[in-house]
Parts: sequence; C-alpha cells; structure tokens
Amino acid sequence: MPLGLSAQSPSLRFSGQAIPLVTATNAVPGGASRSEARLVQPVLMIEAAALGRHLQLHAMGDFEGWTIRHGELATGAYGEGYYDRRHPHTYVHELMLTGADVLGRVDGTVVVSLSAGKGFAPFGTDDPMSRPPMLYPANHHLAQILERAVAVAAVTAGPVTVEGGTFDGDEPEYPSQWPNWTRFGDSWALRVSGRPVTGLEAQLSRAHVHSPEHRQGAGTDQEKWSASARWERAVAGRPAYALAEWARTDEAGGAYVLHSGLVEGVYELGRYRPYFRLERTDRTEDQRVFGDPFRSVRPHLDSSILGITRWTISTLGAQVRTWTRARVTVSPTAEVAFATVAKLGGGVFDPAVFYGRTSFTALTVGIRVDWGMAGHRMGYYRGMPMAETMTMPMDHDHPEP
Repeated sequence: MPLGLSAQSPSLRFSGQAIPLVTATNAVPGGASRSEARLVQPVLMIEAAALGRHLQLHAMGDFEGWTIRHGELATGAYGEGYYDRRHPHTYVHELMLTGADVLGRVDGTVVVSLSAGKGFAPFGTDDPMSRPPMLYPANHHLAQILERAVAVAAVTAGPVTVEGGTFDGDEPEYPSQWPNWTRFGDSWALRVSGRPVTGLEAQLSRAHVHSPEHRQGAGTDQEKWSASARWERAVAGRPAYALAEWARTDEAGGAYVLHSGLVEGVYELGRYRPYFRLERTDRTEDQRVFGDPFRSVRPHLDSSILGITRWTISTLGAQVRTWTRARVTVSPTAEVAFATVAKLGGGVFDPAVFYGRTSFTALTVGIRVDWGMAGHRMGYYRGMPMAETMTMPMDHDHPEP
C-alpha cells in the first residue's frame, strides 16, 4: 500500500440528469406522422472512492422503464426488439466496483486496474447519453456493448491503455431484467486506446458476442470491430469537441454484415452550444410484432431477418444554457434530423413500401436538466482520477455575450 494511502479521506458524489422532450417525426410505418412527449434519460449516479481512490464505485440508476415504457421515437434507431424507437435501459444501468492501480508502486508508472459488476464491455465509443445530441444515434448497438455482467482488466502505460473483458452475451429484454448469470464468460472484448497528443484520443476495439438476441444462447453470434478518434481542445479560447467513428458487426458467420460511420462535433459560444452529427448506419430488418410495427418478434433468429437497410441521418442542434445554480444547469435544446433509407442486397423488406417514403424529417425540442453530470464519460473503468474521466462540460468561464 502506498505511503499515506489510508490517511486519504473517502469521497462520495451524486449526480443526475433528465430531459423532458417532444419529438415529431414522419419515420412511421405506413406513411403516417407522429408526435410524442417523453421524459428521457432520468438517471441518478453515485460515484464513491476510498483508499486514496484505489477503490472506486460507479453506480447509475436509470428510470426509463417508468418514463418510456414503450420506447422513445428515434429515426433509424433499433435494438432489443425496438425499431425507430430507442428502448428503455435497465433500472440498474451501471454497478461497477474498480480496484485502481492494484499493484501500487510494484509496477512503477504502469497502472493496473481490475473491475467487475454490471456495466459496459471494453468496446467502442462513449455511451451516447454523455454526448451532445438528445437523441441516440442509430448505431448505438453497433458501437457500444452495455448492461452486461462484466469483468474488465485495464493496463495503462504512459499514453496507451489496453482493456480486456469477458461478459454475458445476452441483451436485456425488459428494464427490470438482470443478466443471465449462467452465460457469464461466453463473450469477450478488447480495446486499445492511445493519447498521442494533448486533446486527441484514438481507440481500436474487437469483440465476440455470443447470441445477443437469444437469451438462452441459441441465437447467432456477432463479431464486432470499432475504431474512433476523439478530439477535445480549445479553439480561439472556446471549448470544441469532435468524434469520428467506424463500426462493423458480422452476424451469423458473416451472412449479414453491418457497417456504420459517424462524425459529430460541438463548438461552444458562451451560453450557446451548437452541435451536429452525421451518420450512415446499416441495420437488419426483423419480422415485426402483429399490430405494433415498432417492435420485432423476439427472440431473434437468423430466419427472422427480412433484409438489410442503410440509414443516412444528418442532425443539427443547439443548447442554450439559461439557468445555473450550484451544480444544476438547465439548457433548452432543439435539434432537427434529416434521414434517408435504402435497401441493401436481397430480402423481402422494402422500406419504400413499409414506410410509404424513403426520406424523413424529425424535430425534437427539450430541456436538458443536468445535476453535476456535465462532461462525464460513461463506459470506462481504467482506474483514472475523476478529472481524467471527464470530458468537455458546458463553458462556464466566459462572460455571456
């Protein structure tokens, strides 16, 4: 144990956020339009540390099972049996215990950390909850692996971090469901990330996920790859952020290959925070539930896949910080998305027939209420000090224009 470690005081930090919003879209089967009001991302987070931050707890409760029981309208989104809707996350979104720098001074400047619990596999990019747009990107299930029972080892040497983890492949089927513990260890992920210069982080990930769409393990496997570059620096004295990512998922031994490319960025102008996102993402089209075209039949099997579509979505938005007291920030936000869809390859699914159109528009207005979570990056258990797991917060240092 490093000298003086036991004398350092434990810490406990609470934070949270919620976004009441209204979305209007014509990405509705049958050529219709729809508007819905929802409370999304109502979360409460607890971060605790002891033994000089060598023992860390990351816990998050997500209450979308109450507020978006039938999902949130999101053009092109899919996953966990939802289509053109984002599914509610589980009530226990994250519950991870980390032993940080477990070897202390034995390994010199190398930092070795071990983590276990329910959380994110070491694969891909940050959880979209911690990124600027209100609506999740369509590639969420290609670019992240979350809400699994996972064990992660991370080794950091200078600017390079290598993370490896094993987890259960099954996805949740409803918000109160826990991972299938009997399947723990049937899947794995590896991520290598580097910080070659100040403000730039790049990562490359590889994962094998066994039967994610069939809880008992009788479904098809996924082979996943991800690469990204993330940049954060001040430009002309103002914080700026940009992300470029690529992801690929092979299903059923390569019978279905899904690609995604995404770029997004934000530049802060005092109280104003304009942002953009551009993505092109493939998705499989599964047999839908009779009477509910936003849901698919589960469990998914390769025989239920009716085709592949490619979604191109451009999103423009802006936040305006209007009220800040202590750790609470209220930011009215508006974003508009323009999307097109095209059929790829064979299959019986025809988007022009299913939707009655192939181009869509979605408008979302909301109020982002943040309580101390601005800038938090989710999905990493590297055992770093808290400041190193934070990203660009809203700019509070510049005078209002």
